[in-house]
Amino acid sequence: MSSQPLPAQKKLSFWELWNMSFGFFGIQFGFELQNSNVSRIFETLGANKDEIPILWIAAPLTGLLVQPIIGYLSDRTWHPYWGRRRPFFFIGAVLATIALFIMPNSPTLWIAGGMLWILDASINISMEPFRAFVGDKLPPKQRTSGFAMQSFFIGIGSVIAALLPWVFTNWFGVSNTADAGEIPPSVKWSFYLGGIAFLSAVLYTVFTTKEFPPESIEAFRKEKKETTFKDALKETFGGILNMPKTMKQLAFVQFFTWFALFAMWIYATNAVTANKYDMKVDKALVQKMEQAVQADMQAHKAVTTDAEIDKSKSKRLSSLQADIEEIKTYRNNEDPVAISVNLANYFGDTLNTQTNAAEKAELQRVQKQYNDGADWLSVCSSVRNGVAALFAFIIPMIAYRTSRKITHLICLLIGGLGLISIYFISNPTYIIVSMGMVGIAWASILSMPTRRDFL
Repeated sequence: MSSQPLPAQKKLSFWELWNMSFGFFGIQFGFELQNSNVSRIFETLGANKDEIPILWIAAPLTGLLVQPIIGYLSDRTWHPYWGRRRPFFFIGAVLATIALFIMPNSPTLWIAGGMLWILDASINISMEPFRAFVGDKLPPKQRTSGFAMQSFFIGIGSVIAALLPWVFTNWFGVSNTADAGEIPPSVKWSFYLGGIAFLSAVLYTVFTTKEFPPESIEAFRKEKKETTFKDALKETFGGILNMPKTMKQLAFVQFFTWFALFAMWIYATNAVTANKYDMKVDKALVQKMEQAVQADMQAHKAVTTDAEIDKSKSKRLSSLQADIEEIKTYRNNEDPVAISVNLANYFGDTLNTQTNAAEKAELQRVQKQYNDGADWLSVCSSVRNGVAALFAFIIPMIAYRTSRKITHLICLLIGGLGLISIYFISNPTYIIVSMGMVGIAWASILSMPTRRDFL
C-alpha cells in the first residue's frame, strides 16, 4: 500500500455515495452470470461433469493472481484526468464486457474456458479497486455507509442478473434450448444484457466521481520509483506467513466456507438437473447411443492424417463415451436411466442421422428438462442473493445479543443445512427454500469476517 496520504476526506452526500458505488451494480451482473451459468455453458459445449472442475479452476486462480497485482498497481497509479482507481474500473469493465459477449458464442469448450479466465480476471480488475475507493474517498466515520451502499448494489445487481435466463424464457418467450454445441438464446441474451449493464454502470461511476491526488505528488512519484514489484510480492506473501493467530483462525474458517461455495457453483446445475428433473430415457435408447458413439470413434481412429481429424468432434466423442461409461458403471441396472445433457444434445440434434424422429423428440424433452432446471436454479440463486441482502440488516441485531463469532457460526450452520437439504428434496420447487437458507450464510460470509473486530 502506498504510504503517501490523500488530501483530507470530506463527508459526501447521499448521491455522491450513490455515484461512487453504482459501478458495483454492473460488476455483480458479470459475477453472478458467471457463477450461475458457466457450468451450464460448459456442459452444453460437451464437457462431462468430471471435466467441469478443471475448467472452473480459472475463477479462484485468477483471483489469487490478479488481486494482489491490481492492488499493487492501483496504489501506485496517478493520472491527471483518470485518477488512481478509475483507470482500472474502466479497463476491467471493457474487457469484462467483451468476454460477456464472446463467451455465450464460444464454438468450442476451450474457447469458453479461455473466456472464463478473461472474464474472471476482468471482474477482479474492476472490483478490487472499488474496495479501496471507499478508503480513498470517505472519512473514517462515513466508511460504514460507503460499504453499506456497495452491499446494496451488490444485492440488487446479483438478484437481477441471476433471474435473467428465466425472465427471457418465461416473460419474453426466448428459447432456453438449442442445437448441439449451441448455447440457448435465453443465456446468450442474458450475457449481452449483463455486458451492457456492466459497462454502463462502471462508466457511470467513472464519469460522475472525482479522485484527488496525493498531498505530495513528487513524494508519491519517488516512492513509486523506489518500490519494486518484487517488494510488493514480498510484502503480500510475507503478510500471509506472519498472520496473527486470530487471522489464521479466520483463514481456516474461510477455507472451508469457500470450498462449499465453489462446490455449489460448480456442481449445482448438474446435480439438480440430473437428480431432480426427469432426464431419464429407455435403456434401449442408451444402448443405441453407445453403439453409435463406438462406431463414430472407430471412424475417427481410421483417419490417419492430422488434417483430416476434426479434433473438436474427437473431443466431443470422448466426452460422450465417458458419459456412457458413467451410466454403465453406476446405473447399469436402471431402466429408464438418467442421461447427460451432452448425450441429449448430440443425438437429439435435427441433423443427427443415428436417431429417429421419436427418439429425437424424447431426447429434446430431456434437453428441455435440463434447461428448465438450470433456469429454475438461477431463480433460486436470485432468491439466495435477495435473502442475503435482507438478512444483512438482521445480523447486527443477532450479534448484539450473542457475539459475532456465534452469529457467524449460526449463519454458516443454516447455510450448510440448506445445502444438505437439497439431497432430500424430491420436488425441485422447494430448492428455493434451501437456497434461501444458503442466503443467510452468504449474508454473514460477505459481512461478518470482513469486520476488523470479528474474532
